[in-house]
Amino acid sequence: MAYGLARRELEPRVPLRPGEGEKHHLTSLEGLAALSLDALSSVAYGPEAIVLVLVAAGTSALAATLPVTLAITFLLAALVVSYAQVIAVHPDGGGAYAVAKKDLGAASSLLAAASLVVDYVLTVCVSLTAGADALASAFPDLARDKLLVCLVGLALLTVVNLRGVADSARVLMLPTVLFIVAILGVVVGGLLRSHPAAMVGTEQPVQAHETLGLLLLLKAFSSGCSALTGVEAIANAVPTFRTPRVRRAQRTEFMLGGLLGLMLIGLAVLIRRDHVAPRGGVTVLAQLTAGAYGDGWAYYATNLIVTLVLLLAANTSFGGLPVLMSLLARDHRLPHLFGLRAERPVYRYGVVALALLAALLLIASDADTHRLIPLFAIGVFIGFTFSQLGLVRHWATERPPGWKHRALINGTGAVLTTLATLILLFTKFLEGAWVVVIAVPLLMLLFSRIQRYYTEVGEELGLGRIPDPPAPRPGSLVIVPLGDVSRLARHAIGAALALGDEVVAVAVHNDPDKTRALQETWARWNPGVRLDVIDSPHRSLVQPMVEYVRNAARDGRQIAVLIPEVEPRHRRYEILQNQRGLLLATVLRARTDVVVCMLPYRLRM
Repeated sequence: MAYGLARRELEPRVPLRPGEGEKHHLTSLEGLAALSLDALSSVAYGPEAIVLVLVAAGTSALAATLPVTLAITFLLAALVVSYAQVIAVHPDGGGAYAVAKKDLGAASSLLAAASLVVDYVLTVCVSLTAGADALASAFPDLARDKLLVCLVGLALLTVVNLRGVADSARVLMLPTVLFIVAILGVVVGGLLRSHPAAMVGTEQPVQAHETLGLLLLLKAFSSGCSALTGVEAIANAVPTFRTPRVRRAQRTEFMLGGLLGLMLIGLAVLIRRDHVAPRGGVTVLAQLTAGAYGDGWAYYATNLIVTLVLLLAANTSFGGLPVLMSLLARDHRLPHLFGLRAERPVYRYGVVALALLAALLLIASDADTHRLIPLFAIGVFIGFTFSQLGLVRHWATERPPGWKHRALINGTGAVLTTLATLILLFTKFLEGAWVVVIAVPLLMLLFSRIQRYYTEVGEELGLGRIPDPPAPRPGSLVIVPLGDVSRLARHAIGAALALGDEVVAVAVHNDPDKTRALQETWARWNPGVRLDVIDSPHRSLVQPMVEYVRNAARDGRQIAVLIPEVEPRHRRYEILQNQRGLLLATVLRARTDVVVCMLPYRLRM
């Protein structure tokens, strides 16, 4: 041992594949950009949803915007604190689903998972359509192509997320910062002015046809709760953060809550002070922007930033839903392929599934935000409720130090989210919420049927049980389909001799002269392997080969069919190769129980 040198433990290291390691996980700021844009960008349509409800009682009712917003902000604070506890208790992600599965049972976890899936898909659609609305407010000529704008935005976002959530976070960092600065600038600039700097849009007559009562306030509250969707996404995607994951995820959750609450209250104060009512051709946020910045370049720049961030806000779902689907796949409630990851830490099947579902819903709704909003918040509030109830039971069962205080926080959140869920169902049912009421049970049924299938397959395969010793069989036989004597034949016969006790080459011909020539060439080559030639007068290759394999397998021998296949170096040449080997392999797998192996022979050209 050398003096002055610390002893170094020698441990084997497995090199990381491309995309693995801490480099491709999220920091707190990257998590805010990748997972919080849905919640942050909701300030573009949440306050407007409140205004559209309250204006039914006249412009004087708009003064209730601030109290309604304060109630929503109080609920936001309760959710943020509660989800910080969810992150600590369930660091593997899953949010409401993980909590419900552990503490509330199978049925509750299925309900939580189904509601979150619905919410994530709707989040993508609403974010894209709201972004297209904001763009049309600045450039009215684009209103005719709203669906196309949404589909193009969805395609771009899908491509970015297929490269990895950390890469998408870096792409989203600058738009997120610009959006936060722009909205806070609207709030500060508007409050510093005694009156709006400019008015945009066309004035619309406001006729009061309702009274400002409890029912209208509840409707406004339920509409404004759309601003709270996305709060749970950070808890669902904790595994995507860098270590220490829990601390970084909690820090991101609190940053989200503080920024969102500040922006919502600031915009509500401006709406109340300036009596901002809906105007034709523009959004409420666009009116507030013009009031703070005027109608010059700053107005257009802010609207473009808001449009971009609304289009990118769907990234919250791309960060959260694939992780949730991987957890469902791990629990045998979705196909196992949703649990597979590429070289980068990306659940690509989940990303593609989300993109397809969102595209179908956008087409079905014709990218109409007002048709999607009534469906929006119900699913996530069901998840909110189950996550809080599950944690209350967790604290009551585990009883760690200070558990009563924590249970009180989650219990308060559970009561608030339950009331919000009931209000949403009651006020939005006839406006389209009935679709969610149907979709959620259907998803629960799908999850349970998939789980039942995997359970039955496990029983048939005897998973978890030690099977009987294998019965002795006669020596193995490897069958090699060939067409001629060549280097391909040498490559295949050499591989077959290494695999089985007995090897036989089989050729199918319909011309006696070619058969005789092949047999003579084979005899001169003499590879030490028998050649069987099948006569096929109908020029069929597959059926005679299948019958030969079946006859060979009748005595119970272990049969393997080794099919050599020429593989060009460049993909553009693949179409020039015949696909008879692939066709034969497909038919053998469908009609026999033998082992089918494809042996590539790679060309240099």
